[in-house]
Amino acid sequence: MIPGESGIEVSNLTKTYKSKTVVDDVSFAAERGQITALLGPNGSGKSTTMRMMLDLAPPTSGRATFCGTPYRDLPHPGTHVGVSLDASAQHEGRSVWETARLAGLMLRVPRTTVRDHLEAVGLSTVHRRRVGALSLGMRQRLGLALALLGSPACLVLDEPGNGLDPEGMRWLSDHLLSFARDGGAVILSSHHLREIEVIADHAVILDRGRVSYDGPSRLSGTTTHVDSLDNVRLASALERRGITTHQAANGLNIDAEAEVVGAVALTEQIVVTHLSSVSTRLESFFLETTSGEFSGTAARSDASPEERLR
Repeated sequence: MIPGESGIEVSNLTKTYKSKTVVDDVSFAAERGQITALLGPNGSGKSTTMRMMLDLAPPTSGRATFCGTPYRDLPHPGTHVGVSLDASAQHEGRSVWETARLAGLMLRVPRTTVRDHLEAVGLSTVHRRRVGALSLGMRQRLGLALALLGSPACLVLDEPGNGLDPEGMRWLSDHLLSFARDGGAVILSSHHLREIEVIADHAVILDRGRVSYDGPSRLSGTTTHVDSLDNVRLASALERRGITTHQAANGLNIDAEAEVVGAVALTEQIVVTHLSSVSTRLESFFLETTSGEFSGTAARSDASPEERLR
């Protein structure tokens, strides 16, 4: 593992294609010892953000570091950052063992380590099977085994729960929680919001390429959604009173009762255009903090949070 206490730091990442900005000034941190969920509707910029973090797509501006070091500057990056972005990326003609052993050779880890990792993810009994014959869930297990081969300090996983049944999801959760307990930093995208609420410590929600929420994944207490003619001044006034505010797609989400927020706005003479209490379940909060202005399923008003994340 890389020395140092910092985990994954994303600072002002921006990606523009011609005149279209798909990721806009995204900043967040995934700390060591924690699991951070990167969430957002389909097309919100999650995968592009991950690809920029890993130097698979050049950012227009901004940068990401892993324990203080950009990915491109890491010696033998697989021994510092474990990555699984696409479960179908492995060569379909190779066997499970050939795929894992080749990765082990690149990472300079012994055959026994490769064997142990395949056993840990439940693939030792199918090590001769061709990757192309594996189910999606088995490919996800293989992807996690490859990501962990180099004993990294950080994990970056794009939809690692796709194709897993409930037992597989519990298996994945146990592995990620164990990794975090040992001091690792995990960032993953997922559309399994209820499972994320259980295992993740921290959530970052993207909406149209911008951060609409950055805070705890397990929400409690009362949250108030407010919009006003001067949200910057209102947020400042609330923060001065020790009240936490979160930027949302259309206003602010406040960790306080609606009456308290209204009273502060009145004292500061700020005109409020919307004020309501919102559910603090993550899946409901997701709907509150994203606009839903996307094509297909993400744009349907009756679509569930899980559908909009696909």
